[in-house]
Amino acid sequence: MRMSRMYLPTLRQKPAESELPSHQLLLRAGMIRKLVSGVYSYLPLGYRVLRKIEKIVREEMDFAGGQEVLMSAIQPKELWEDSGRWEAFGPEMFRLKDRNEREFCLGPTHEEIFTELIRSELKSYKQLPLNLYQIQTKYRDERRPRFGLIRAREFLMKDAYSFDMDEAAMKISYKEMWRAYEKIFNRCNLNYRVVEGDAGAMGDSDSHEFMAMCDNGESTVVYCPSCDYSATDEKAICSYEIKNSAEGQTVKQKIFTPDIKTIEALKEFFDVDGSSFVKTLLFEVKGSVVAVCIPGDRELNVTKLMNLLKVPEHEIEMASPQIVEKVTGAEVGFAGPINLKQDVKLYVDARITKMTNFIVGANETNYHIKNVNYGTDFEGYIVDDLLVVQEGDLCPRCSDGINLAKGIEVGNIFQLATKYSEGLKASFLDENGREQFFWMGSYGIGVSRTLAAVVEQNYDEIGIKWPLAIAPYHVIITIINPSKEDQLQLAEGLYTDLKSKGIEVLLDDRKGSPGVKLTDADLIGIPIRIVVGKDAPKGEVELKYRHQDSRRVMPVEEAMEEVIDYVRCQLS
Repeated sequence: MRMSRMYLPTLRQKPAESELPSHQLLLRAGMIRKLVSGVYSYLPLGYRVLRKIEKIVREEMDFAGGQEVLMSAIQPKELWEDSGRWEAFGPEMFRLKDRNEREFCLGPTHEEIFTELIRSELKSYKQLPLNLYQIQTKYRDERRPRFGLIRAREFLMKDAYSFDMDEAAMKISYKEMWRAYEKIFNRCNLNYRVVEGDAGAMGDSDSHEFMAMCDNGESTVVYCPSCDYSATDEKAICSYEIKNSAEGQTVKQKIFTPDIKTIEALKEFFDVDGSSFVKTLLFEVKGSVVAVCIPGDRELNVTKLMNLLKVPEHEIEMASPQIVEKVTGAEVGFAGPINLKQDVKLYVDARITKMTNFIVGANETNYHIKNVNYGTDFEGYIVDDLLVVQEGDLCPRCSDGINLAKGIEVGNIFQLATKYSEGLKASFLDENGREQFFWMGSYGIGVSRTLAAVVEQNYDEIGIKWPLAIAPYHVIITIINPSKEDQLQLAEGLYTDLKSKGIEVLLDDRKGSPGVKLTDADLIGIPIRIVVGKDAPKGEVELKYRHQDSRRVMPVEEAMEEVIDYVRCQLS
């Protein structure tokens, strides 16, 4: 492709709207443009990268036995009602009506649609196993779209669905998709971890997420350097040594704590650390109030609480000051687990059952109670792990210290079991002629998100550094002065010869300053740069790889031979 004819609106300055490096660089490199918040257009170079990632995904999905289809993005309400997700999915779902007032949504995912297809078409165990996939635009009305392509409202996704006759067969399909995903992300040159994930509104049992590791990731990955344990912070089991107050003082004491409402202020007042407190949080859930007790020096894992309550995120919120006062009889800041109203269910983090003589709110304004103990003074409706893990907590498998790192979720795999097949009455006849529900799996890859994740792992202060497998072009030939016939002829010949060998080449034949051309070449991140300049009369060019600082001047024939070998080796 000749750059003199290419639509490539590069930017010299950092766009004010950009947040992460990937967002900034994709805008500056003229690869994407924002239409509205969370919605982007792909320009020629960006779209080429997207299509290359799609190609890798297709090749590995096909190799693993998947069959590609294309389903509608417009989905009828009735199917989502059958699965119980029309209300559960919440405000992230784009909803619409046709002229006859029939309700639809723009697909955020396609479990219901694929299940409906199969229940109408597949009736015998002899037709199993089956794996269907598509690469299609998805829509989610994110509350706060951010980070460019990483948290968008419209995004390109590969979603696949497996159908099996029993649990054992479902797990085989699950492992096959796991291996396919490893191949896909390896070919995209991503540094990633596979971690245990929270199934959320999608799955039913086991799930794993493929996390591209980077400092700017929006997700937190918990991992143990001593064993193979790894999970998202939403899923990770919290384990740490309990620090107890001095035992023996078991008589409760109500203490006057005037206008002291925060853990920090209470620590100073009582001259103890945060582990000596239990804080009580109140939430409104579907019109009811629940109370949650956690250690004073830790944070609540809202996802774990939602899973216990079996409610989606949009159906749980912090109780208003009016509700707090109604339930506790006190202002915000003095809530405690003792003598709450009887209709308030109390959820207690498991660590509290091991703590002794701790301090809680007295459910009376300006008072706290010390020397409180679980079992003696109060009991929970449910006791479970409710905490966010912290650096240095103990690994639940080997008890060594865990580490935290940041990542971007680029893929996920779910064991759905019979959640959707039962809800939508999708069944088949087994070898004994008995009706059985399909055992299903669901497998997603964020194609557009993968593009952004690759940039987050491959850039420097001057631009993107694309891995060759998904770079928009393999080589860029920069002509320093196209008005000089010797430079133009040498570049044109090299351009033609490389293309004839199957190498994807950009020819920068634009008029303009050499500085602008070289800056653009680094910004858009083409892996190999050949500069045709003052050495053209001698038949020599300058060769530079984007991931290296060094550059070499060599005869054009040697440069061409090296480039061809390098590209073929990288892509083999």
